[in-house]
Amino acid sequence: MELRSKMRQNGKGILLRHATSRDAAKISSVIQSSFREYESRYTAEAFIVTTPSADGIRARMNEEWVVVVARDGEIVGTVSFSERSEEYYIRSMAVIPEARGARIGELMLEHIENLARKRGHKRLVLDTTPFLTSAIRLYKRFGFLRSGTDSLSGTPLITMTKNIKSKCLGNSNRDKEPG
Repeated sequence: MELRSKMRQNGKGILLRHATSRDAAKISSVIQSSFREYESRYTAEAFIVTTPSADGIRARMNEEWVVVVARDGEIVGTVSFSERSEEYYIRSMAVIPEARGARIGELMLEHIENLARKRGHKRLVLDTTPFLTSAIRLYKRFGFLRSGTDSLSGTPLITMTKNIKSKCLGNSNRDKEPG
């Protein structure tokens, strides 16, 4: 099954879809653009890990689901997520600066939460850096709570968790791709 969700906002078409390997260079560019203004706050090694190349994105696609959000046909946001036992782990959520404020981050989080709920997962987990204050505000509004700390190559991380309340019992689709 393909990940797909359409949304119209302010008269502009916004489409959330599963990424393909053809999207890898653009996804890398979106992540680079999104995190560039914070580069000086990361260690050099942590920034490289945070902003993978197109080849890194392609490799990630073999292990995780990668989603893109396109506005009027142009990719403006992305997020990756993977299953870990009873949770979905979210990473590399990025929206280009020109598209911020259009609720694209909320769309991606809602999509992942709906998939996690359908598959019977109990939590969403992510790591962020303390200086990504706008992202932290979004995560808190979405119900994430700080649940720990860590570091990535010397750059501090905050772990945030959201418990998911199940709307339905039972699911025979646990072995299928989310969709």
